[in-house]
Amino acid sequence: MGYHVITSTSSPSSLFSSIPSSSSSFSSRNFNLGNFAFSLQPSSSLSLSLSPHHHRILLHPNHVSLHEPLPQVSKDHQDSNFEDSDEKSSKSFIWVNPKSPRAKQLRKKSYDARYTTLVKLANTLDSCNPTEDDVSDILNASGDKILEQDAVIVLNNMANSHIAPLVLKYFQRRIVKPTREVILYNVTFKVFRKCKDFDGVEKLFDEMLQRGVKPDNVTFSTIISCARICSLPNKAMEWFEKMPSFGCEPDDVTYSAMIDAYGRSGHIDMALNLYDRARTEKWRIDTVTFSTLIKMYGKAGNYDGSLNVYEEMKVLGVKPNMVIFNTLLDAMGRAKRPWQAKIIYKEMTNSGLSPNWVTYASLIRAYGRSRYGEDALIVYKEMKEKGMNMNTHLYNTLLAMCADLGFSDEAFEIFEDMKSSGTCQPDSWTFSSLITICSCGGNVSEAERILNEMIEAGFEPTIFVLTSLVQCYGKARRTDDVVKTFNQLLDLDINPDDRCCACLLNVMAQTSKEELGKLIDCLEKANQKLGSLVRYLVEELELDGDFRKEASELFNSFSDEVKRAFCNSLIDLCVNLNLMDRACELLDLGLTLEIYTDIQSKSQTQWSLHLKSLSSGAALTALHVWINDLTKALESGEDFPPLLGINTGHGKHKYPGKGLASVFDSHLKELKSPFHEAPDKAGWFLTTNVAAKSWLVARSSPELVAA
Repeated sequence: MGYHVITSTSSPSSLFSSIPSSSSSFSSRNFNLGNFAFSLQPSSSLSLSLSPHHHRILLHPNHVSLHEPLPQVSKDHQDSNFEDSDEKSSKSFIWVNPKSPRAKQLRKKSYDARYTTLVKLANTLDSCNPTEDDVSDILNASGDKILEQDAVIVLNNMANSHIAPLVLKYFQRRIVKPTREVILYNVTFKVFRKCKDFDGVEKLFDEMLQRGVKPDNVTFSTIISCARICSLPNKAMEWFEKMPSFGCEPDDVTYSAMIDAYGRSGHIDMALNLYDRARTEKWRIDTVTFSTLIKMYGKAGNYDGSLNVYEEMKVLGVKPNMVIFNTLLDAMGRAKRPWQAKIIYKEMTNSGLSPNWVTYASLIRAYGRSRYGEDALIVYKEMKEKGMNMNTHLYNTLLAMCADLGFSDEAFEIFEDMKSSGTCQPDSWTFSSLITICSCGGNVSEAERILNEMIEAGFEPTIFVLTSLVQCYGKARRTDDVVKTFNQLLDLDINPDDRCCACLLNVMAQTSKEELGKLIDCLEKANQKLGSLVRYLVEELELDGDFRKEASELFNSFSDEVKRAFCNSLIDLCVNLNLMDRACELLDLGLTLEIYTDIQSKSQTQWSLHLKSLSSGAALTALHVWINDLTKALESGEDFPPLLGINTGHGKHKYPGKGLASVFDSHLKELKSPFHEAPDKAGWFLTTNVAAKSWLVARSSPELVAA
């Protein structure tokens, strides 16, 4: 009769320590060797299991079965006084001194020792030649007596999908009547899954059916998970749909895999329907599926959905792993929610996980896109300190951010680091960002130097580069070079786009009236209708139609991304030409077309003018209109709130030149207005209702608000 040997002098057996106390068959969902009992014949060796609590060895009869788990000694039983146990227990267990020679002999005869030998045998088979003769030679050397659980252990520990089918055939020949042959196939399917060999899986399944072996739930769940690992979601769906025809019902873990498969294959509705059902029926959902759901919501632009899945994970007690956190960080970057990326990153580090390359890359994209310059540069420095290599995309993300914020010194340091990295080299986008930085700063010589370096590197100037040069020459008041650059663009057969036209218009707003004619000629070549409207304003000509109608049709022909830039520049041009009526008309049109929104706001405590999205000319025009509106409110007897405020914003970029706050500070002083910059609210100019009323009354004429 077989016995268990339990002792505290060694660590618990890796094979039997995970066996559950309740009965579990081979068809249980989680196919783990710890779920099976490995029988020994009465004449065979003893089975060894180890307990960490007692300095004694206990023997009890082994239940010989391939289908049921080996009985396990409960913790309460281990902790009890075995000398006082009942008669049944005293017959089942024999105390053996763990220091005696007999204990050592029992360990050598245990199935744990046999298990170790079988694992080594599996490793040997993985490295042999894929021929039946070589496989037979190795297995024949292991002995004549082959048990079914031996075959299960060998196949379960293999990792070569070319050898595993040959090993399976060998065991099928040697084991006359397998109790559950489907188990042998299932562990072989696991080998194919380890190797990501889905073609082999389908071939083995056909052989299985030809042999007359009926697949079970474990068969399908293993095949579906293999398709999932191989990034074949459509195959996962195909095999999922086969289950009913073989009498197999999906369980919650299979459904979890299918949520993942549907999400990866773009069947969003089916994935969400299963997920809703999963929440209702409280299925177990693994972290891979949660990751797919978060990514799926993110790609659909439903970033709140991504966050909701993350919160539901935590409520269900599922611990997010690195993939989950990185997927969330990427989603928050796409959503331009850097503050939430910060929160998620902190939660990740607090959970004990260390950021990897993907984490840092996601943070750089999240901070870079949202112009969180200092944060992005901190992440960049951490990556460099940890010896992580950047790629061209990350370098360009940082450089584009620097171009937006005017981080000129930092940009050129990053550029030099990129060139010396040895892992990537500048591309057209790299040079474009650097030229933009030079252009926004009005540094003509540096912009031209970078352009020459770009050409030497084998890159032709793009429309973005040439547009930046137009801006650069415009800031430097080099109108002839603006025209020359624009003509170069045409010579390269590059059609001027909306951004190029907006840039030309912006340059015109900074150019003296005497030289505007040269730029109007360029503008008419790029956009005839826009050029005609500008010529009407500059030369004060008569339009064939209504100015407002013509301007409205023009704005509607532009893409949404550039409408505000055009409206700002046209208003700036009108202010520069001292055409305040036209400037006000364009501002009103911008509000009507919702190019501008929420410029004025009113509450019981404060009336405000919000100018952060406006150019300097448009902002001064909005102030002109607001002062007139306040005057009308005062004349009509309307009650003023305690405070009135103007919000110009404090700006993030470091480019030279006056920001909107500086422009307004000097302009408000010229108007002798009571508005003063708030010391505790950057970008805000505030006054009381008493001071505002007194000033409005004292104003003798609206000309005092002229730009």
